Amino acid sequence: MARREFLQQLEGYGLTTAEISYYMPDHPALIQLFVWQEYDVWPRFPVLHRFLDHWRREIVAAVHSVRVAHKHLIGPAEWRAVDGIITIN
Repeated sequence: MARREFLQQLEGYGLTTAEISYYMPDHPALIQLFVWQEYDVWPRFPVLHRFLDHWRREIVAAVHSVRVAHKHLIGPAEWRAVDGIITIN
């Protein structure tokens, strides 16, 4: 059986990396970074939005800014089914 990540890539998901700048309420002048990476769909990023909603509800730190990079790892032209067996001695 294929892994979940591979099946997501075939469905159009790509690797999304988010750099989240945040600060603690008691130290607003000290900006810290958190790097998050998951498979997500461009341009709406529903998985990232769910994570940021969780952050706002559950984590004490306040989000200052978010930078996002996204890359499709498998495109339609790169995937094709192969029917056959190749034996290499």
